[in-house]
Amino acid sequence: MRAVLLRLLYHEPAYRVQIAEQTSLSTTTITNIIDELLALGLVAEEGTEQLSGRRGVGRPRSALRLNKDARFAIGVQIGVELYRIAITNLQAEILISHSYTFSRATPPEKIFQDITQQIENIISESKLDRQRIMGVGVGAAGLVNYMTGVNLMSYNLGWKNVPIRDWLNERLNLPVVVDNNVKAMALGEAFFGAGRSISSLAFVYGRAGVGSGIVIGNRLLRGADLGAGEIGHMIIEARNGKNCRCGQFGCLETLVSEPAMVQAAESAALAHPTGLLAVKLQSGEGRRSDLLFQAAREGDPQAIEIVEQASRYLGIALANLVNLLNPQMIVLGGLYVQGQDLILPIARETLGATAFAGLGKKVELRATSFGWQAGIVGAASLALTNLFYLNPEQL
Repeated sequence: MRAVLLRLLYHEPAYRVQIAEQTSLSTTTITNIIDELLALGLVAEEGTEQLSGRRGVGRPRSALRLNKDARFAIGVQIGVELYRIAITNLQAEILISHSYTFSRATPPEKIFQDITQQIENIISESKLDRQRIMGVGVGAAGLVNYMTGVNLMSYNLGWKNVPIRDWLNERLNLPVVVDNNVKAMALGEAFFGAGRSISSLAFVYGRAGVGSGIVIGNRLLRGADLGAGEIGHMIIEARNGKNCRCGQFGCLETLVSEPAMVQAAESAALAHPTGLLAVKLQSGEGRRSDLLFQAAREGDPQAIEIVEQASRYLGIALANLVNLLNPQMIVLGGLYVQGQDLILPIARETLGATAFAGLGKKVELRATSFGWQAGIVGAASLALTNLFYLNPEQL
């Protein structure tokens, strides 16, 4: 059944014969499955089309579409001192969403008590039948054990061994799926965004840290110890690199994360107190990374140098990623979308010039389809894929 639902997600309108060919199931099996999906209201039948028989006699066939509002998922994105909650339909379209702040000093259990209450509030606000909500997907910063739903460690949040799935499941009485937030974003892009027709995709996200998620053939690459995708701790400057929070030196995160770029901007402002960058930072009007990008767009030489250098380092890391995995597409999110007009051209040029045998010139590098909503779409995608579109052996 889930194979049929996945076909309809990717290809609609579709016909029974087409679905049988695409899934390698018999037409009888497909007919039985479609009848069940129609009865459940998950699929809608519309219109007819004449099929020409061998003797010129036509027989009608009806088009099938996924009923995207037949079921819903809840997505919870947990970042640094911020979480977002949304309800989406079966195509990961956001119906309602809210953002909330919290302090890192707040105990994790208290944070999840608050998240539970806000989930209940948003369900009530939506006026949806709770029986049509399949479950909750949670994308959390840090290393997450997908099988147990435990956040094993998050440097950015200061968490260790936080049982997210169990806490939410027992309070909400809904299925809960938990994974790393950037892995969730990669899943959202692969199933519902730019990667729908792509067999291999890498999602790279920058903000307080830098992480990536890799999807190959509809499957997330998690690694033997669940650590696949920690691109932020790829060592770029082994000799003279800065200290990283992970305990190593010269990690990518120390060069291209938001704190790293802002720190470089503040140092440049101190060295050039009358420059445009310094003036903008002193104004305090807006996010400091936004002020850096604004100064670069307006021609401040120090700001341009900081952004260009970070973009080149990012391009080198992406080239290493291409050399290892050779994805068809790399999608950027977070900080790199915020400054995409400045960052993408240089990162793309560096990627093309640095990756082995011209592979970097063939990979498509682009910004996420979902902008700032990539995290919440990704979180909901965890629930949608795990509880609706994929069978357990496909995860």
